[in-house]
Amino acid sequence: MTQLSGRVLLPPRLKFGSGGRITDMTPHRFDRQWSLLDSHVTDGSKIKNWALISFGGTPEQHSYIPKFVNQLSSRCEQLGILLNKKPVISPLFERIQLLNNPGILESKLGKIQEAAAGNLQLLICVMERRHRGYADLKRIAETSIGLVTQCCLYPNLSKLTVQFVANLALKMNAKLGGCNVSLYNSLPCQIPRIFSDEEPVMFMGADVTHPHPLDDSSPSVVAVVASMNWPAANKYISRMRSQTHRKEIIEHLDVMTGELLEEFLKEVGKLPGRIIFFRDGVSETQFDKVLKEEMHALRVACLRYPGYKPLTTFVVVQKRHHTRLFHREKNGGSTHYSDQNIPPGTVVDTVITHPREFDFYLCSHWGTKGTSRPTHYHVLLDENRFQSDEVQQLIHNLCYTFVRCTRPVSLVPPAYYAHLAAYRGRLYLEKSDSVATSCTTLYRSTPLQTTPLPKLSDSVKRLMFYC
Repeated sequence: MTQLSGRVLLPPRLKFGSGGRITDMTPHRFDRQWSLLDSHVTDGSKIKNWALISFGGTPEQHSYIPKFVNQLSSRCEQLGILLNKKPVISPLFERIQLLNNPGILESKLGKIQEAAAGNLQLLICVMERRHRGYADLKRIAETSIGLVTQCCLYPNLSKLTVQFVANLALKMNAKLGGCNVSLYNSLPCQIPRIFSDEEPVMFMGADVTHPHPLDDSSPSVVAVVASMNWPAANKYISRMRSQTHRKEIIEHLDVMTGELLEEFLKEVGKLPGRIIFFRDGVSETQFDKVLKEEMHALRVACLRYPGYKPLTTFVVVQKRHHTRLFHREKNGGSTHYSDQNIPPGTVVDTVITHPREFDFYLCSHWGTKGTSRPTHYHVLLDENRFQSDEVQQLIHNLCYTFVRCTRPVSLVPPAYYAHLAAYRGRLYLEKSDSVATSCTTLYRSTPLQTTPLPKLSDSVKRLMFYC
């Protein structure tokens, strides 16, 4: 064990909606979790047109639906989210076998959209159990029909805990353009030396997901996400593409970044003056190659706008390493290691980090199970000239703005969202009706063809449908 000194960063003050009894708070609990019992979400969405469909389940399970709808609606109201008490059409009950047939499933979802006069905002899907047809459901809804879906399981409906209903409400709000929590002190207040209200900043995250080890033909899937608001910087939209099998460098980063810059210009009204780019899943041997090629792609995307050269910070995020941190306690004359995990906000930037380069370990979450794995952040390029403390505080504070839960997460949200979006892109390639070939191909006569991902529907591509 190597002995070293670390620091524990203080949690940021969080801001909630103005309609609740508690409008702001600092999470001081040991695990940094906070409660929304007396608070509203920062920005509640209005879900007027929604429907519910059930796949499988017993008649007894079907009888849970009215109570579930009632509790979900009242919990949304308590959180400042408007969810109509009644769906636009009566709940539909289908057999789970429908998920095995993508053609009939598409027709059924199309009819639901038609019945709602083409402006259905949300489809809640209750399933008897986890089913591989989930992949088809998501692909059809988000690419063919243009529907945001929220899936849940009957076993959770039978228990129907307060936490489950609240988590479901948070996910629905985020998917439909709402915002669950934001930082009380905006980023320009926290780092005035670099950020300002007048000069917007775009946070980007990128991740490449590869097929499983025994698959030697499926394409890799890349996702790039970018924040679309400033100074809150907590709403992210995504772009996903398939690319050459097992290629780590992102192939069409210039095209995807160009599209995201275009969307940012529409939303914020001006181009970002600074870009903070978080890249997940890169090993140390590929740092130079990834930095060179992907920074070039970012520069190419910016060339579409004459004279536009945003200051960029390129950070690699690593979770797959073997470094673990333990708190050392002194008890009288003896010293031993605590059996508790290190507290959220623990940062280490000496002794076990690179002697010359800009890197640090940050454990922003509370490990509930097993030993906490700190995230290794490696700043490969920093045109914004951040000080160590500034970038550590920035990343730590961003970890409190993740939309799906009321606690800080272990990975900076742009990288986390890129990971979720890449997983969704991988789902689009999985067909439940595809039959695995029994024969083994020893030689490949033609080069691998990269199957393109289906195009997202216009009605969902500006939303956080992947979260």
